[in-house]
Amino acid sequence: MFSLNFDPFSYRYPSRRTLVCGARGMVATTQPLAAQAGLDIIKKGGNAVDAAVATAACLTVVEPTSNGIGGDSFALVWNGGKLHGLNSSGCAPALADAEALRARGCSSVPLYGWEAVTVPGAPAAWAELNRRFGRLPLEDVLAPAAWYAENGFPVSPTVSSLWKRAFAAFEKNLSGDRFSHIFAAFTLSGRAPEPGEIWRNPAQAATLRKIAATGARAFYEGETAEAIDAFSKSCGGWLRLEDLAAFRPEWVEPISVNYKGYDVWEIPPNGQGITALMALNILNNFEMAERECARSYHIQIEAMKLAFAESLAEVADPRYMRRTVEELLSDEFAKRRAALIDPERAGLPTSERQSSGGTVYLAAADGEGGMISMIQSNYHGFGSGLCVPGTGVTLHNRGNNFSLDPESPNCLAPGKKPYHTIIPGFITRGGEPVGPFGVMGAFMQPQGHVQTAVNMIDFALNPQEALDAPRWQWFRDRSVGLEQGVPNHIAAKLAEMGHEIRMDFDRIDYGRGQIIQRLESGALIGATEPRADGYVAAW
Repeated sequence: MFSLNFDPFSYRYPSRRTLVCGARGMVATTQPLAAQAGLDIIKKGGNAVDAAVATAACLTVVEPTSNGIGGDSFALVWNGGKLHGLNSSGCAPALADAEALRARGCSSVPLYGWEAVTVPGAPAAWAELNRRFGRLPLEDVLAPAAWYAENGFPVSPTVSSLWKRAFAAFEKNLSGDRFSHIFAAFTLSGRAPEPGEIWRNPAQAATLRKIAATGARAFYEGETAEAIDAFSKSCGGWLRLEDLAAFRPEWVEPISVNYKGYDVWEIPPNGQGITALMALNILNNFEMAERECARSYHIQIEAMKLAFAESLAEVADPRYMRRTVEELLSDEFAKRRAALIDPERAGLPTSERQSSGGTVYLAAADGEGGMISMIQSNYHGFGSGLCVPGTGVTLHNRGNNFSLDPESPNCLAPGKKPYHTIIPGFITRGGEPVGPFGVMGAFMQPQGHVQTAVNMIDFALNPQEALDAPRWQWFRDRSVGLEQGVPNHIAAKLAEMGHEIRMDFDRIDYGRGQIIQRLESGALIGATEPRADGYVAAW
């Protein structure tokens, strides 16, 4: 068999995506096979929630570099004329011990290993969404994911690139028997798969079928739970069967701010969606008439810094927060923060944030009015570096987001949820849905949400333009990254204003987004991410 000789990572000429239109169903995500699986579920009689759950489960198979069965999930669901929020993030185990880590000389929760593992929430999210809003049996909804895991699929270019990056880091940082299982389960004789290579994971297929058959209880109380418990005990980990059995997803009231006539919605803390809302509320105090000018970039960056300074200091499990959501989202608070912005000079916030991450985002809509914004994650790539033997389950490292500072509301403690980076977004106007949107990517996420919302609302960009537009990213202090595509004169002016500018040519760390909107005609339009293998499946 012959094929042309080409580089699947080389794209020398600008490519253009256009909006995708549909009427009876739509799914947008970072991987075409997962999007098509979700749309097939709608065609079989399912609704938007069924499609989202099918896509989410499928993404754990076809994009394991960013999410897995052992991760967390959040969702915003438009159903019955109302927006519903699901927080399916897990708590620290009952044996979690911040003092023990401090005694070992740790200044933060380790990125790899059992200390970073909290109770995974993704399987419970699938089951709970299916129970409350789904139309088809969970076994039918998870069947495409199990099929791909058992029969195999060709790895897409972005996933292959991320796979190589993840295992290069693992080879450098992981040692010991506890980490051997991820190399056995997720490499081909020690290497990451190339684009177009067929990848199979029969153990993952078996786990998915157990989750489907038991409404996810097998993961929390049955065979899979017992395997997780045994693995943790054998390594001296904190996670136990009792932690898994006690987990339940939470239905929460979404939070919002009105941004220039549109209500932008997020999940409340422990998630960082409030960071995007604080920044937008600050930006309500400014007019930005032109996108491609240094002032517009500067004002957005400064608002983002101020929002992060608050959220990194205050956001945590809501039972431990020192300030209320209402206070942080008040107009008075936004006005006080906006007054701190110097229109000519870059400021210096007191907090610091991290970069990079592993997350998938998806949006889905059906022809009956249902819509969903959903996100799930391993946190960093494949997560903690731990793979439960014989299950295909990689365990996330979300606990790395805890603080070890006893004075912090986000300090590690048993039964406590950490500051969480993954955030689904949704926009309404006048009580009617505009649609779901999101941009994944660790601490880039609220920055991506702000830039996408501003692009659409302030600058009237269509959804695809809003995702295509070059992005900025605040790292820490005055350090700001700009994507290739930001005009040189803007970069030069921002540097003159005191920003420490870094021009980035690798766009993968600037987030990967999806948007679906419902038009007045009832038709659906979708946009997907040019920085990934993004795809909009429509019917």
